[in-house]
Amino acid sequence: MEMRWFLVFADLLLVLHTMLVAFVILGLVATFVGHFLGWQWVRNFWFRLSHLSVIGIVVLQSWLGVLCPLTAWEMALRAKAGEAGYEGSFIQHWLQSILYYSAPDWVFILVYTVFGALVLASWYLVRPRRRRD
Repeated sequence: MEMRWFLVFADLLLVLHTMLVAFVILGLVATFVGHFLGWQWVRNFWFRLSHLSVIGIVVLQSWLGVLCPLTAWEMALRAKAGEAGYEGSFIQHWLQSILYYSAPDWVFILVYTVFGALVLASWYLVRPRRRRD
C-alpha cells in the first residue's frame, strides 16, 4: 500500500474522532436546549443511550489511563506513513495545538468525569423515552 493511503486513513480517523467529540459536546447541549424548546427527538432513547455510552467510554478510559483506540490507530497509521504522531489523548493534543492550552492529565480526567456526570444527570433531568407502537 502506498504511504499516502496511510495518511488518508489517518485523516479519516481524525474526522471520525472529531465527529464523535462533537456528538458528545453538542449532544448534551442539544438535550438541554431541546428540553426547554420542546424538541421531542432529544428524548429519543437510542440517541441518549449512544450519547451516554460514548462519554462513558471516554471517562472509563481516562480513569484507567488507557489511550483512546482511535487515537492509537491514527498515530499508528501516521507512523506507517512516516509522519510523527503525538503524545497524550486526542483532546489534549488538539486543545494544545488549537488553543495553546496545556494541562496535566488529571485536569482532563476531571473534565471528562464532570462532563460524563452532566450527561448522566441529563438522564434524570430530561428523561429519555422509548417509543411505544
